Formats: sequence, C-alpha cells, structure tokens
Amino acid sequence: MWKVTFQALGFLLVAWFFGNFVLGWFHQNDVEPRTQHSPDPSRAPDPSRVPNPSRAPESPNPSPSRIPTSPNRAPESPDPNRAPESPDQSCFCHLTGVLDDCFCDVESIDVFNNFKLYPRIKRLTEKDYFRYYRVNLKRPCPFWPDDGHCSIKDCHVEPCPESKIPVGIKSGNYNKYSPAADPTPDAAECEQVKDLGAINSTLSNQSKQAFADWARHDDAQDHFCELDDETSPDSEYVDLLLNPERFTGYKGPSAWRVWNSIYEENCFKPRSVYRPLNPLVPSRGDDDGESFYTWLEGLCLEKRVFYRLISGLHSSINIHLCAQYLLDEGWDRSVWGPNVQEFRQRFDTAETKGEGTRRLKNLYFLYLIELRALYKVAPYFERAFVNLYTGNLQEDAATKELLLQVFGEIRAFPMHFDERSMFAGHKIEAKILKEEFRLHFKNISRIMDCVGCSKCRLWGKLQTQGLGTALKILFSEKEIQNLPEHSPSQGFQLTRQEIVALLNGFARLSTSIHQLHVFRLMLKDNR
Repeated sequence: MWKVTFQALGFLLVAWFFGNFVLGWFHQNDVEPRTQHSPDPSRAPDPSRVPNPSRAPESPNPSPSRIPTSPNRAPESPDPNRAPESPDQSCFCHLTGVLDDCFCDVESIDVFNNFKLYPRIKRLTEKDYFRYYRVNLKRPCPFWPDDGHCSIKDCHVEPCPESKIPVGIKSGNYNKYSPAADPTPDAAECEQVKDLGAINSTLSNQSKQAFADWARHDDAQDHFCELDDETSPDSEYVDLLLNPERFTGYKGPSAWRVWNSIYEENCFKPRSVYRPLNPLVPSRGDDDGESFYTWLEGLCLEKRVFYRLISGLHSSINIHLCAQYLLDEGWDRSVWGPNVQEFRQRFDTAETKGEGTRRLKNLYFLYLIELRALYKVAPYFERAFVNLYTGNLQEDAATKELLLQVFGEIRAFPMHFDERSMFAGHKIEAKILKEEFRLHFKNISRIMDCVGCSKCRLWGKLQTQGLGTALKILFSEKEIQNLPEHSPSQGFQLTRQEIVALLNGFARLSTSIHQLHVFRLMLKDNR
C-alpha cells in the first residue's frame, strides 16, 4: 500500500513540474491558446479598435468584417466562427468599410483623425484668432412667427466683453498683410484713399446705397450662406470656449420643426416621399424607409450629396449633445459628460430601424467633403503675407505655424473626395443645378435664425456657415489656382468670419469622430 502511495505522489510531482514548465514557456514566448474569441494573427488590426491615445491600451478584440458594404448590397451570410455581436455594440457593428459615393473607408478616417488631425485641430481652435466669433443671435426667423426663445439657463449665450477681445480683431484689422509683402507705398495708399474720398463726396446718398447693394449682390453670388452683417449693432463677439456646444434641454416640437423644414423643404425631396423616423409625420407601419432610399439612389449625384451633407451635419450635432450631456445639476456646479443611453437612442441599429448606421456614415462623408475643402484652400493661407492677425505678433506666428501643420497632415491623407465628379454634365444644366444647390443651402443657413435656443443657434449658424464656406472653396478651384503669390487677390477672398467658421466647423466634425471612439469603448465596457 505504501509503495502505491509513493508512486502516486511521485507521479503528481512530475506532473506539477511539467505543467509549470509548459506555462512558463507560454509566458516567455507570449503565446496564448487560440479560441473562438481570439483575434486571428494573420489579419491586420482593425484601426477603428485602436485605443484612445489618452487611455491605456485595451486588450485586443475581434474586429468586424472589413469587407466594403453598401445599402444596396444583400447582407452577407454570418460567419459561423465569429462570436455574436453584443447588443451594446449594435451602434457600430455595421459602421465599417467603404463609404458610398467615394473611395474611402471608415477605418482609415478613424486612424487619421483620432491620432493625427484631431489633437492639432483642437489646439488650433483654442487660439485667440479662432475662439472669438462675431454673430447676430437676434435676427428674427424669416419663415414662421417666433415662438419665443428658450428660457432654460443653459440655452443662454454669454457675449464677450469689449475688454476681452484682442485689439487686432476688435479694430477690424484681422485681414492684415505683413508690411514687407505689401507692395503699396504708404504715400500712394494715402493718395488713393484721398481720391476715393473725393469721388465718394460727389455721389448722392441714393447712388451710394445703389453701389452698396450691387457690391453685396456680387459678393453674394459666391456665398452658400446668409452671412450676418458684422457692422450691425446686434452683432456681438462670442468666446466659443466659454460657450461650448452641449445638450441644453432644448427639444420637442420647436426643435423638430427646424429640422423638418430643412429635410422636407430644402433637400430636393417631394412631399410624397416618406422620410423615415420623422417625428412630425405619422408612422407608415411596415415602411422602414426603404422607399425613401430607393428614391434617394435614383437622384443625381449632386442632390444625393446634398442630402448626405445635411444628414451628416445633423448626426455630428447629435453626437456633441450626447457627449456633453447634463448628467447632474448640483447647487454649486453642473456635471456634463457622455450619455450612452442617449447615444444608443439616436444611433442604435435596432432603435432607429437601421437609420443609425446610415447617419454615422453620412457624418464620415461630410468629414471628407470639408477635409477636401481645407486641402484645396491651403495655398490661400500658405502665402507669406497672409497673417492671422490679433495684435499679438508672437501668438499670431504660432497660430499660423499650427495652421500650416494642419494643412501638412491633410495633404498626406491619401483618399480625398473628388469633387470634379459634381456638376460635370452639360454646361447649362450643370450651372442651373449648381445655383439650385447653392440657394437650397443658403436657405438652410437662414433657417438657423429660427432656432429657439441661443446656444444651439450659435453653433448651428457657425457649423452651417463652415460647411457653406467649404462649398464655396470647392467650387472656386480656378480662382484659388490663380491666386497671386505676393499680393492680395482681387477674386477669391475669405473674411475672418468665414475662416473662423470653416476651421471651427471642421473641428466639430473631427471632435464627433473622436467622440465616436469614446462611445465605442464605453459600449464595449458595458458588455
């Protein structure tokens, strides 16, 4: 009996030593047993799963299929070797692959934006030149009787005191050129001003007004937005950093009416076509929106692009509201942060009948459009005599250098949208369509004056003006190509208001894509 016992004990000791040896070998060589949930080492890591630079690295997870998908393509049969998606990940399980109407994929944009562009664009919009935006929040709604402004305290916008505005911006010298590059002698400039003054003094007030109207009309032909009159006494400077975009509590019929007017009356859509999930129209039962997308796919590229731009802008704004949600309202201060439930309500595949994925893809499409505009306008800012003038020379030089770094990153991006495919048909038809496109978008910029919440109106006006400026750039290619290298242009020009809206508008899109990554991680943690 003792002999059997010692033999059994000896066998257990040998087994214990052998097990420790094998386990140590696995640790030494970083080998782990392959299971159904382990990532395939032969596949490249999914860039959309790359962790946030500000967080510690996450453990690897299986990535969704990288095969490009399209709304018109039949769904693929499920992979029997793939673990089922968690309901908490249903906002993202189809957000992958190549975008419609262009040749860029979601994963490439995620990596490019989150690791290369977002940190720089965020620092740029914190500079004095870009943080102060002049806007008129008192313009009446031109389409329906004003239903009153939002009385919620978080809807309020705090204008910037005169003493806080940089002297270069306040004095209106924000388009100043460097003296070394200005070829006009001071004496000649003074003489020219004197002559102009003499001519103006001979004009009647009626003629002066006519000339001013003509100038405004000519200038308006290039604009896709209804610009605020910066000389109006109702226009005020707003510090964008002190009035951030976030959920203020403004919602319901007033907010729905604004977006309904945009979609129903300005997106080339006939009334007979039902837009899915429209809160102001009774449900169509089994019609989950497929008839709408069948109609949309039948449109020309330009009208299809128009709808996707508006949808992408709407999605971006919704992401901001979900990411900066009022979580707690205490006596001393309010707590703002990401609201996962609100995000799922707006973008979850099941809760939106598949609309969530389309909305998010339209955000990526809009990002590519504005990215392309920045690529095209870079030569305008790269000229040596163009300064982003605030009066602080050291700050201005740093701002210009950071802007050029942003342009450098954008140039390196390999998959830009090709706008040459738009308005490329018969010249007369293309010109008519382009003007119709411009007027529809200009009308949307006017609808922003109907938003009841002042803070929502501020950011709505800024982001629509940013997109309008991007469209102006894309359709001014010849003028930008012919810019003089050492003197101001008589053709293509951007006002400071347009420059601030363009960069801040794109920064909002960049922030949205970065925030999608944050929500992806939060949803994964909730599994």
